[in-house]
Amino acid sequence: MKSARRRFLAATAAIGAAAATSLHLYSRLNPPPALRVNRVGLPLGHLLRDGALAATTPQSTHDCDTLILGSGAAALSALWFLSRQGQRNVILAEGLERNGNNAAFVSGDLRAPGGAHYLALPSRESVALREMLADLGILESGVDSDAPRFRETDLVFAPMERLRYQGHWQEALLPQEDDDSRRFFALIRRLKHARGRDGRKVFVIPVVLSSEDGEWRALDRLSFADWLAREGYRSPTLLWYLDYCCRDDYGAGAAQVSAFAGLHYFAARGHDSEAVLTWPEGLAHLSQRLRERSGLQPLAALPDGETLHFAHPVAINASAVRIRERDAYVEVLLRDNGSGALSLLRARQVISAMPLMVAARVVENAARYGLLAGRGDYAPWLVSNFVLHRFPAEGAGETLAWDNVIHGSGGLGYVASSNQLIRVAKPARTVFTAYTALNQGDPAAVRAWLLDAPDAELLAFAAQDLVAAYGRRFWRAVDAVDIGIRAHAMRIPRPGYLDDAQLAAVRAHRSRLHFAHSDLSGYSVFEEAAFWGVEAARRVLAG
Repeated sequence: MKSARRRFLAATAAIGAAAATSLHLYSRLNPPPALRVNRVGLPLGHLLRDGALAATTPQSTHDCDTLILGSGAAALSALWFLSRQGQRNVILAEGLERNGNNAAFVSGDLRAPGGAHYLALPSRESVALREMLADLGILESGVDSDAPRFRETDLVFAPMERLRYQGHWQEALLPQEDDDSRRFFALIRRLKHARGRDGRKVFVIPVVLSSEDGEWRALDRLSFADWLAREGYRSPTLLWYLDYCCRDDYGAGAAQVSAFAGLHYFAARGHDSEAVLTWPEGLAHLSQRLRERSGLQPLAALPDGETLHFAHPVAINASAVRIRERDAYVEVLLRDNGSGALSLLRARQVISAMPLMVAARVVENAARYGLLAGRGDYAPWLVSNFVLHRFPAEGAGETLAWDNVIHGSGGLGYVASSNQLIRVAKPARTVFTAYTALNQGDPAAVRAWLLDAPDAELLAFAAQDLVAAYGRRFWRAVDAVDIGIRAHAMRIPRPGYLDDAQLAAVRAHRSRLHFAHSDLSGYSVFEEAAFWGVEAARRVLAG
């Protein structure tokens, strides 16, 4: 057994016990469900990391206007804004995965999230995002108000969530109210409107608009768990809930994330609504709507000719393997994800909407931009879709919810995509999407384990919450399982993330090469990615 795997398993005794039980149950199936494991971004990601493709020679060279690298939330937000402002001569290189962390899972007529699965109702400060949702018809009125109205069919349907606690399902994810929880949420109500001495709100999304008041930013010098202990919070159920929330939003627990980030999770949006926007396929729905609204059309291959000009945005299935800035253009070596063919594009302006860890490997003279290889801590995740030919039986009086969480679990529960279908009766088949943030050990050790972990072992981790909810009978409903390994799923806002020198340098950089990714905020949510995508698009238009 490799040492990295030993360290990881040693650090996960509790989750390992649950996994062993699940694996034992799985091994007794006859026949077992079809299983597919997708290590997202491999092997190309490691070739980029190792610089194995940077020196290769292109088969063609072209000049173009604007090039966007990546197709996640930041990239498509930038494209939407450029298109809305009349800049349509744009090429989008899809990157290692179409739609990035917003990817969908599709099995026949079934759809489910392959990554991110919801968008919280955006705050007033998320101006561009609200305008985007209005442009897509999702936000129907009140773009500038404290109480905007969203289209009913885009809001999560009831029942929204439930928690399995002490052997029973209950509606709220907080196991129980007590003095500590009441004190904590009274504080949150005040923090939603708190302002620093500079007059700015303390907690804001996007986070770069938050107050610069040093007394408040001192929260970023200790972990959320340490702050909770300092403030005298001792309730086991509250502490479990807050740790769950951190793992759910940041991929790391309360002991790993900044106290500022822990409070920001609850206070930054400034409203009290617990509703979210979601669809059967998760945020892939938003990505597809942005593609359609921008007029983005797929292109099988770049056309012949030295100068490329398009009347509408086009998308090519390619990834950047080298970026080199010149005086009059940015030179990008693109590799076709299918054929491996190489093309050199000389773009007037480029938006790099890749994670900063990837950009640091492919941008020449990366330190000039503030990019440092190996900087930034990314949380590894499993996003696993279980295709079911029938719904598992619920207990008497129990009702399946959209989000289903198991108290005390190392997983994050499972989402039922069919909850968002408008129909009189349940469909015959469905998909349950289980989420697991692998934060029980050092992320590098976890990633080393994930590289060659046996499929059955991965399945045990993926299925732990479903087995806890339904027991062995769950497997009788399963036709197939798709496990997506997102080894660098999201950047973790560890203590000190607010003043990270790398992020500050990248945010301040100005040239023909623009950066747009939620990494610039130090953590990963759609609102932050959309903000940086639109900011990059503004700089392109001003360029």
